[in-house]
Amino acid sequence: MERVGRLCAGLVSVLVASLFLIAPAEAGFPEKPITLVIGFAPGGPSDVMARILTKKMEEILKQPVVVENRAVAGGGIAATAVARATPDGYTILLATGSSLAINVSLYKNLGYDPEKDFEPIGLVGTQTNLLYVHPGSVPAKTLAEFVSFVKANPGKLTFGSGGVGTPAHLAGELLKVEAGLEMTHAPFRGTGQALQSVIGGHVPVAFNPPAPLLPHLQSGALRAIAVTTLTRTSALPDVPTIAESGYPGFDAATWHAIVAPPNLPNDVSQALQRALHDTLNDPQSRKALTDLGVDVVNSSPDELRAYIKSEIPKWARVVKASGATAGN
Repeated sequence: MERVGRLCAGLVSVLVASLFLIAPAEAGFPEKPITLVIGFAPGGPSDVMARILTKKMEEILKQPVVVENRAVAGGGIAATAVARATPDGYTILLATGSSLAINVSLYKNLGYDPEKDFEPIGLVGTQTNLLYVHPGSVPAKTLAEFVSFVKANPGKLTFGSGGVGTPAHLAGELLKVEAGLEMTHAPFRGTGQALQSVIGGHVPVAFNPPAPLLPHLQSGALRAIAVTTLTRTSALPDVPTIAESGYPGFDAATWHAIVAPPNLPNDVSQALQRALHDTLNDPQSRKALTDLGVDVVNSSPDELRAYIKSEIPKWARVVKASGATAGN
């Protein structure tokens, strides 16, 4: 019996030791800074959102989370870079509906497959776009007046957005189809550039997420016309939707999600999932996102995977209806 007891004790010791050997490998991530890549310029809604997320995530992960801006091709360059990155969790992407859904139909040679080339971490939330104008260039105060003004000046107006293939761009293209308007798209490298161009009167019209526009709307430098989602946004509760202003079913929301390269180790994926989940449940982070005009979702990876799958055909219909193109 004594021999059996020593044998059992030895086995327990080996088991405990093996657990300690395994634990550091699982708990080792992250051991160095993480890069969060975004496909838009500094100062825009995606960039502001990234700063909100990284502030809390690095507290949770106990490592810096550095934002890297790659503002080209509706987020496509950033997405391609992350899809091809080493799958170790140290390079992740704050993706949008542009990079994970719209670009599939907009670009002939995308360079990545949104469904196969990323490991979903979680859907952050959705965000409306606002149709706004420069008051000195466009006298309209309602959507009906805006449509009448554009029709009275066919082909003379240009509308800006944060880039080719963004939901803001396609919102403008879709409105052109629905209302029979002639306007030319002016893509900018992010919302900030589009915003400044409208404030300066260089471009009379634009579609963008509302948060960075709020102080300029309040000052009268800009005028809000309508939002592009089916329901009004809490950021601008008095601004009607395009859907309720004569175009039922009109819906062009922006959404944001975090994804990683494919074949991510399970423990690394779970660590990132926990960090994002806890960040989105943090009251301060959640309020900052809500103030940005984001409806926080905080989905699971499987829910995000299903959402991406459903969004691709939805935006394909919008791209086809609008006739929008983005070259190769």
